[in-house]
Amino acid sequence: MHTAVTHYGNVVLLDRTNIGPSQLPLPKGVCRNNPLDRVSTHDCTAHSAVYTPGTNNIRPLFIFTDTWCSSGQFRADGTLVQTGGDADGNNKIRTFSPCSSSGSCNWVETKTPLQLGRWYATNQQLPDGTEIVVGGRSAFTVEFVPAKGRGQYNLPLLTATNDAQNDNYYPFVHLLPNNLLYIFANRDSILYNWQTHTTVSNFPTIPGEPRNYPSAGSSVMLPLTASSGWTYAEILICGGSQFGAYLNPSRQLPASQTCGRILPLATNPAWVMENMPIRRNMGDMILLPTRQVLIINGAENGSQGWGFATNAVLNPVLYNPGFAAGTRFQTLTATTIPRVYHSTANLLADGRILVAGSNTHQFYTFTQPFPTELRIEAFSPPYLSAGARPAIATAPAALGYNKGFTVKVTFAGVLNGVIELNLLSAPFVTHSYAQGQRLLQLAVSAPGKVSGGKYTIKSTSPPSATLAPASYYMLFAVANGIPSVAAWVHIS
Repeated sequence: MHTAVTHYGNVVLLDRTNIGPSQLPLPKGVCRNNPLDRVSTHDCTAHSAVYTPGTNNIRPLFIFTDTWCSSGQFRADGTLVQTGGDADGNNKIRTFSPCSSSGSCNWVETKTPLQLGRWYATNQQLPDGTEIVVGGRSAFTVEFVPAKGRGQYNLPLLTATNDAQNDNYYPFVHLLPNNLLYIFANRDSILYNWQTHTTVSNFPTIPGEPRNYPSAGSSVMLPLTASSGWTYAEILICGGSQFGAYLNPSRQLPASQTCGRILPLATNPAWVMENMPIRRNMGDMILLPTRQVLIINGAENGSQGWGFATNAVLNPVLYNPGFAAGTRFQTLTATTIPRVYHSTANLLADGRILVAGSNTHQFYTFTQPFPTELRIEAFSPPYLSAGARPAIATAPAALGYNKGFTVKVTFAGVLNGVIELNLLSAPFVTHSYAQGQRLLQLAVSAPGKVSGGKYTIKSTSPPSATLAPASYYMLFAVANGIPSVAAWVHIS
């Protein structure tokens, strides 16, 4: 249900606790005795784990309170902060400090609760090192973790967009280069000043269908670039479900086929719409190191909810933001495993996409249509079969802001143009939205060739925490449209 890649390269998998025993046992003698659990008050199985790509090693983790439909984000030191959920987990704040796959790190439930219980909320790391937690079920406010003396603040957008099927859960939240937040819920959006707790402006309503849970579209902020002076920001939102699909699941209404782009910092922002090659709800949108967007998972009919969708979309779609309208979409190789409600997709440091989950049932169910899915896949985008890959020989492990640095890269192919250096965050992915996802294309020098396919590239780190909130980032070298394996860099 929730997935996040740590700077050790392993992956935190997190489900919900009140779902009954899983098929992954906790270590011998370790059980969760929780009289408040709705299904298993004595449970000796895991509902969270650390997975290591490559070795396929999986280590069970202990989580106590219910994390169903919760939210999260990595903070500056790489700790995963995880908030809310259902029942006894509704107002909980949990932390996970990552470690190597041979380590013993585990979840910690903090003694400080959220100020308001939150279910289906969204978190975004801020330049001051805290996280803003936005919305949730019957939660029309924002708050901060840690609070640092701040309380809750009403967000009128959430009240205004609270329709009959609650299409404002898991709002899309993006930190813009001017330190304001773009917040989208249902079909409407605002510019929000998180420091003064005020709405700065309202944007036009996006044409078409509702886009947030349970209508299940997705969103990314397109890459921020040094070449634009770090001032250009554009939001892309794709997919969703027709209004009424959640209220009347037996109708299996066709999903949205549209995407919309908007420039929130323009003088007169307006939506520019285009059609995807396949209708889709519950699609995950992942920024790739090549500055493309991968749209993967989802269904063609229905909405989010237990058994509310049919016609799984098996083909990922590649979106090229810089191409001319009408030429941006490319349909890619299909999977054989449907990934519908409660699926995730995350970029790995090796350039693949880790795809996991899919459980459209209230409990673990293995005999009905769309059974609970225990298999994990890796999807290889086309760039991994496009020729020789560059490799980062040396890169700094840590960088401050606005600091010059050098990366040494090896590349056996014939280089056409520059070698890009692109930074990507590690988001917290759940319910078709990657919370905290961002890509920064750095300024680079012309590659200085040393000898025999060895190059030196000079660059400068992002100028501020507004552009790159302090945390660990994946640094990719991209040559001829082909990315290297990333080096993890701590920006602070």
